[in-house]
Amino acid sequence: MTLRVGLIQTRTPASHAAALAHVTPLIRQAAADGASFIATPEGANILQKDKAALLPQLALLEDDLVVQGLQALAAELSVTILIGSALVKRPDGKAANRAALITPQGQIAATYDKLHMFDVDLPTGETARESETYEPGEQAVAVRAGELKLGLTICYDVRFPALYRALALAGAEVIVTPAAFTRPTGEAHWETLLRARAIETGSFVLAPAQGGFHEDGRGTWGRTLAIGPWGEVLGKLDHDEPGVLIADLDLAAVAKARAAIPALPNARSFTAPISIA
Repeated sequence: MTLRVGLIQTRTPASHAAALAHVTPLIRQAAADGASFIATPEGANILQKDKAALLPQLALLEDDLVVQGLQALAAELSVTILIGSALVKRPDGKAANRAALITPQGQIAATYDKLHMFDVDLPTGETARESETYEPGEQAVAVRAGELKLGLTICYDVRFPALYRALALAGAEVIVTPAAFTRPTGEAHWETLLRARAIETGSFVLAPAQGGFHEDGRGTWGRTLAIGPWGEVLGKLDHDEPGVLIADLDLAAVAKARAAIPALPNARSFTAPISIA
C-alpha cells in the first residue's frame, strides 16, 4: 500500500487566531495535493517563549481555538490531521505540550504529552527551560490511524532512541517527530538524528518543523523531512520558510527493512556495565 502524506512547515505566530489563519491554507494545499494524512509541527497553535505572556492564553485542548479549527477542517476535507503539538492547559492548571490525532470525522482519536523536556544553555547564549513551563508526559503512545500504525513523539524526544524502539516494538511503522528545533542544534544534528531513528527501528520517520525567525524572538531550523525505513531521505524542504512537503510512503518497505536488518528481535537484555576506576 502506498500512502500520500503532507508535512506542514510553519512559522507559528504568538496568538491563536493568527496561528489558525497561518496553518489553514497550508493544510488545504496538502489536501489538494492528495495527502490523506497531514501533520503539523510542534507548537502549531501558538508559539510564545515568554511564560508570563503564554500561560494566560492557554486553554484546555478541547477548548483551544486552533484545535477546534483543525477538527472542523479535518472533517471538511475528510483527512487525518496530526497536530504535532498544541501548547495547552491541563485540567490541573499546569501546561502540557500535547500532540492530538484528529480523524477524518473531526474527532480527537489520541493524544500524547511530550516526554522529554528541553532544558539547555547553548554556546550561542540561547537558553531553554521547558520544564519551567510544561509538565512532562509519562506514557508513550502508538495508535492506528486508518492504515497507518503511528508512533507519536515531539521534538527533543528524537534524542532518546529507547522511545523510538519501544514504539516500533508496539507496532508503529511510521513515527512522527514534529519539532521546533533551534537553529544551532538543527544545523548540527536534525537530519542525522532523524535518519538514525529510522534506521534503528526500520520505520518511516516524518518530521514537520517550525522554521525561521518568530515574533517571540526565537529562531527555528525548518528543513522538514520525510525519511524511509532504510534511512533514505524521501523528501525535504531545504529552507526555513512555511511550506508543504508531500511524500508517498510504500508501507511494505517497513517489513522489508526489518527483515533485512532484524535489530528489533535480535536485541538482548544485559546487566549494567562494570564501572572502571
